Amino acid sequence: MSSSTFKSLTDTTFDSVEGYRQAAEKADSAQLTQALNQRLQQREATLRQMNAELERQGDELVTKGTVTGEVHQMWQSITSMFGNSDDNVAERVEEGEDYIKNKFQEALDSNQLEGQERAVVQQCYDDICQGERFGDMIEKQYD
Repeated sequence: MSSSTFKSLTDTTFDSVEGYRQAAEKADSAQLTQALNQRLQQREATLRQMNAELERQGDELVTKGTVTGEVHQMWQSITSMFGNSDDNVAERVEEGEDYIKNKFQEALDSNQLEGQERAVVQQCYDDICQGERFGDMIEKQYD
């Protein structure tokens, strides 16, 4: 069985995939939509890596959102905002990326990951950091 920390990171990664999907649908500009879809594909690859580790451990794969997850709630606010302007979308993406990066960083700093889990999280952390830089970049661009 996977550690609860690893499972929680996988849940958050799934929520972030869904967030990117929603953000891409809500963005006005073709340029932002394309950029969000590219990040979406990278985040889906990260989710596949995380799920592969869950599968290796004989655990259930994460195939749906947490509904209660903070990230899920944050991303959901994209759809409920008045006006789907690019700056609102960029702001939500940036918030979501900060959140997931902190969560991965805390997990790596803790002793709550097993050997193989830690290796997977470390690999995935590169994508998470790219996402966080992307969030900062689009937030500045569309502010």
